[in-house]
Amino acid sequence: MSMLPAFSFRSLLTGVMLAGAVVAQSAQADVPKDLADHLVVNGQSMPVRAVEASPLPGLYEVQLEGGQTLYSDREGKYLLVGDLYRNDSGQMVNLTEQKQQQHRVALLKQIPDEDMVIFRPAGEVKTVINVFTDTTCPYCRKFHEEVPELNKRGVEVRYLAFPRAGMNGEGARELGQVWCNDNRSEALTAAMKGKKLKGTASCDTPIESQFALGKQMAIQGTPALILPDGRMIPGYVPVDRLVGMLGLEN
Repeated sequence: MSMLPAFSFRSLLTGVMLAGAVVAQSAQADVPKDLADHLVVNGQSMPVRAVEASPLPGLYEVQLEGGQTLYSDREGKYLLVGDLYRNDSGQMVNLTEQKQQQHRVALLKQIPDEDMVIFRPAGEVKTVINVFTDTTCPYCRKFHEEVPELNKRGVEVRYLAFPRAGMNGEGARELGQVWCNDNRSEALTAAMKGKKLKGTASCDTPIESQFALGKQMAIQGTPALILPDGRMIPGYVPVDRLVGMLGLEN
């Protein structure tokens, strides 16, 4: 449900200039503890995950459970929807995206290796990417075809589950079969090729928790690639372009 109107980049900059110069601050002592209680739209409380001070005095960063970020005054009466930028010596720095990247990295660090399906290079691991996937997704299948080439170039691929149609869809059932398999990597590859998997999908899996994690990161489709610095790349990216984005030589 769309709760708030779109907010343009130009309007955001105008609001920032009218409010005054952006200054860095880290102290959280002045954050109003009851701000989340005031954030009610159409009679419904916003799903607030956290409230923090923003770099702009008098403006507070509100992080929602769905991964979105907005900004509010201390009473929750005025809201800004969009990214907050800092003009750093003529370069526009997206402070909102920086914070989201840090949040993604922190969340992924909490996922143990045994809850993922990992494809490791035979040689040196130069970098690691995390990929939210769905075996029923055509572009996930296209991406998976290129995982061997990524491995050759030193990229470790760590898969997490994100059934696009929800936990009652075919994707969730297939992903459950993959995670319940004794050899997950072989099962995932087979499923990506359209082969029917045998075996149960009813063992104890992290599919639902990873689906919730993806939604918390504001993932809306698959594949969704999370780079080591927390940048999120939605959709399929060819190997050469992805390797370049990772800072590796082609």
